[in-house]
Amino acid sequence: MRKIILGDNADVVPTLPERFARLIYIDPPFNTGKAQKRDRIRVTATAGAGNRAGFGGRRYDVERLASSSYRDDFDDFESFLMPRVEASLRCLTADGSLFVHLDFREVHYIKVALDRLLGRQRFMNEIIWAYDFGGRPKNRWPAKHDTILWYAMDPSDYVFNFDAMDRIPYMAPGLVSKDKAERGKTPTDVWWQTIVPTSGREKTGYPTQKPLGIVNRIIKVHSRVGDVVVDFFGGSGTTGEAAASHGRGFVLVDDNEEAVRVAAARLSPYAPECVGFTLSADAGASADAGANADAGANAGDGGAAAADGAANGAGASHEAACGGEAANGANATPAGATADGSPDAAGAGAPFVARGDEGPEVDAPPRAANEAPRDDGAGEGQCGDESIGRMKSTG
Repeated sequence: MRKIILGDNADVVPTLPERFARLIYIDPPFNTGKAQKRDRIRVTATAGAGNRAGFGGRRYDVERLASSSYRDDFDDFESFLMPRVEASLRCLTADGSLFVHLDFREVHYIKVALDRLLGRQRFMNEIIWAYDFGGRPKNRWPAKHDTILWYAMDPSDYVFNFDAMDRIPYMAPGLVSKDKAERGKTPTDVWWQTIVPTSGREKTGYPTQKPLGIVNRIIKVHSRVGDVVVDFFGGSGTTGEAAASHGRGFVLVDDNEEAVRVAAARLSPYAPECVGFTLSADAGASADAGANADAGANAGDGGAAAADGAANGAGASHEAACGGEAANGANATPAGATADGSPDAAGAGAPFVARGDEGPEVDAPPRAANEAPRDDGAGEGQCGDESIGRMKSTG
């Protein structure tokens, strides 16, 4: 099952089948009290004067684009979220798990509400996702973590694939054996992972998009191949991509049409069924080009030079029709990408869309041996919901 549904999750979730999903992961709004948005620009190489200089004397025109945004202000966040969570529980298998991703603003209240709903005995872990980028206030400790709450429907019978866990380097490898140092150690309940890189292919441009690294870990450990994962704050499809890339099905729900269209284009290699909307091949190619040609709005010459040498997808073909046949299945390389995931060159005149970066890299935390360097574009305390709709979040 691979499905993307456009609709209010309060209406859609009660219509989903019973006990068909082994995992629910949701990344709802964080109730920051303001609209979430990300600045976007289009940089195009020009033979004229242009308004930005690049490498080798090249010139570029820069155009500021409309930014996707979503409302993130609730008078009673608990009353908004908890009925939706309660309605979703019938979808979980007897050995299923629920993950709720929040930050410091509401997590304490929702933890108490979830304990009331599910019982404290079903609470398994409080996972801290720590990052270290973005703005730093001078009048308090910077808020640089999110909290993910894990509840198991049956605390004595749940999926936990220990061997599927990715491993991280020892901080003092000289104190352990060579074999242990090479193998690495398993993570604790504190996960160091920077946010989605501004210039990476993963970036969709939606506010507060979560990194695949976080969702990949949850899906690999807490579900099995062939299972279905549900995210009813689906946003731009991060949960769907993590699920599909590891052989799981997915059901994503979001009430924002732009979000589900981006998710459908992003997930088109997996041929999702689109409910409540359709997606043209042109829309898929456009979304793929925009997502895969990210560069920071404040990247200076580096961002402009990317337009000349690494703007990808501008003329790329992309199978984006929902329900269409996936190209080469789950291992297909999306249009605009090389086999190793790097962008294709699209010519000096190809436009690309760039997203803003709110802060410079500072004091990066330890990284796993197989983790590529990342840039962090999160504003201080703003790594919340990824959706752009009234309710949403994933990705």
